[in-house]
Amino acid sequence: METEHLEKRFGILAVEKGFITADQVIEALKVQVTEDIEKGKHRHIGRILLEQGLITLSQIDDLLGSLGENLPLFKEH
Repeated sequence: METEHLEKRFGILAVEKGFITADQVIEALKVQVTEDIEKGKHRHIGRILLEQGLITLSQIDDLLGSLGENLPLFKEH
């Protein structure tokens, strides 16, 4: 599965669960795209939202679990 597809679903699910607003997803996507273009650096939406204080690790783990992906839980380094 492509990362971009997972992130789109991640953002939509986060809004559906009431963790964040649609506007917050859009702003995080803008940050992601800007960094991709200007720095050649790609960060996941969950990392951006976490660093902005908009979502918690517990919420990220919940979202990843709800997506049914066999992904390692998001861990803060």
